[in-house]
Amino acid sequence: MERRTFLKQSAVALGGAAIELGGVRAADAAKNPVKSQVFFTRDISGEGMLRVYSRINGQISGKVAIKLHSGEPHGPNILPRDMVQALQQHIPNSCLVETNTLYKGKRYTTADHRETIKINGWDFCPLDIMDEDGAVMIPVKGGKHFTEMSVGKHMLRYDSMVVLTHFKGHAMGGYGGSMKNIAIGCADGLIGKKMVHAAPDNENYAAWLQGEPFMQNMVESAKATVDHFGKQIVYINVLRNMSVDCDCAGVSAAPPKARDLGILASTDLLAVDQASIDMVYRLPEAELHDLKERIESRQGLRQLSYMKEMKMGNDQYELITA
Repeated sequence: MERRTFLKQSAVALGGAAIELGGVRAADAAKNPVKSQVFFTRDISGEGMLRVYSRINGQISGKVAIKLHSGEPHGPNILPRDMVQALQQHIPNSCLVETNTLYKGKRYTTADHRETIKINGWDFCPLDIMDEDGAVMIPVKGGKHFTEMSVGKHMLRYDSMVVLTHFKGHAMGGYGGSMKNIAIGCADGLIGKKMVHAAPDNENYAAWLQGEPFMQNMVESAKATVDHFGKQIVYINVLRNMSVDCDCAGVSAAPPKARDLGILASTDLLAVDQASIDMVYRLPEAELHDLKERIESRQGLRQLSYMKEMKMGNDQYELITA
């Protein structure tokens, strides 16, 4: 019965091409029948966002941080503001949160970052730059590279976190999902990001950590935030405008070749990023090629395997249409 159910749910027609959505391999499922739930909608809108969020928000309470990537000015691929606003207005006692960058762009200083926030339309509600007043160390439990991570001090103000991520490629990470959003995005600009990148400075990018060691550092940084919030953290990936470049590339980001796929949400960090990768990897070759090359040339899939090693979720999941 389980195999029949999987086969029935594991393919869907999107834009005229069949793309499998399952991700749970039959042989693996037989060995490990326990699966995490990942909720999916093709409806990339405020309504679609609220539908998937309603399936994962049972533990979200108190003061809520919505972790967004604000992007460099005028970035063409950032999340639609009305969609983000619909989510924020639906969550009581919530605000958007971000941190400043390590690289010297238009989000390097708090003053420049606040100007970018206005330009990109994120000023419809308070946006807390969490490292505006400095940083604080929080533990990395079971880390092999870090015992603690430096994050924006204001993160300690919040009881819960909603990780709202534009899923896309990334110049150094290969791709950016929910894990990267908190690994880099909660680390403060002056200390934490420098730790994760093992960066000697903030300009000589060639000297920054790359490949598998960088993926492992990101995972451990993310684990600090995941452990800090416990059950009061959830993850939403929006698979839309998936350029090979991150929103930190701003107007220089490459045009997306992959179609928009939908919104994925889960209380399981590994499951939501695994499901997102599985969905992307089932695209036709013409749409997949550039993203796959970017991901694999940076060893980006190590994000997933190291999260599994660090017991940060389940790579076996059940995809449920919301």
